[in-house]
Amino acid sequence: MRRIITTAAVALTAVFTLGACGGGDPLTTTSSASAAPSASGSGGATKVVVGSANFPENVLLASIYSQALQAKGVQVEEKFNIGSREVLYDQVKSGDLTVLPEYNGALLSFIDPKTTAASKDDVNAALKSKLPAELEILDSSPAEDNDSLTVSKETATKNNLTTIEDLAKVAKDFVVGGPPEFKKRREAQFKDVYGLTFKEWKPTGDTTADAIKSGAVQVGNVFTTDPKILINGLVPLQDPKNVFGAQNVTPLVNKAGVDDTARTTLNAISAKLDTTALTDLMKRVAVDKDDPPAVAKDWLTQNGLL
Repeated sequence: MRRIITTAAVALTAVFTLGACGGGDPLTTTSSASAAPSASGSGGATKVVVGSANFPENVLLASIYSQALQAKGVQVEEKFNIGSREVLYDQVKSGDLTVLPEYNGALLSFIDPKTTAASKDDVNAALKSKLPAELEILDSSPAEDNDSLTVSKETATKNNLTTIEDLAKVAKDFVVGGPPEFKKRREAQFKDVYGLTFKEWKPTGDTTADAIKSGAVQVGNVFTTDPKILINGLVPLQDPKNVFGAQNVTPLVNKAGVDDTARTTLNAISAKLDTTALTDLMKRVAVDKDDPPAVAKDWLTQNGLL
């Protein structure tokens, strides 16, 4: 939640089982444990379990977190491709997962659907006041992967669409696509804030950008770092009333499961990751079909974090 978490995979189709969870579900969880010894620190963590949502970018980010932690001597178990925020959040809260790459604005909307916080600082302040005692957000990165409502260039031109607000005049004739949980998360917000009532909601998942291009849907929820926006010539509509808000990549952690070494390592990643870099990394994963762990390793090495 963007991402919606909405917002991973070797081939494009597999990876895009990607958008921007219950413990140890054998149907949705894969894991591998590092043999490296645990780092010592104030938290006394013995093992850090890094999880991810089931979309490529989140798997990539989780791999960046995992490899960086292992390089610092932290014992890591990976549980990637688990599912949506609705499942993941409870896993981090319970301690089944220790670290999760999150998107601050989408996380806040999940916790507080009525929030009006829009900027990174306001979103993070609200999160810190609303998260349960077990959870903590670490430093947000400059990298943003925003949710968007996106249309084809032809649709934008024909209907004179530049903002989500412009959809009010055509929404009743439009089919909207997105992750399976998109309608539940956003239908009321779009109606209340922008006066949108769509003709139909379709769960298009990782094929949303293609569905817009083909005309199967007229508008869809596409993550702004999705390279298919450029490849398919799509137009993300501006969000002047900040329904989506800031969506900075931000580590969500279970406090009891991370020590000072883990916190410092994850904050160092956030300090170096920006939107341009994230978009370039996603091109390698989604278009070039490079393996996410290899892409993660390259970025960490280039930034002196391995």
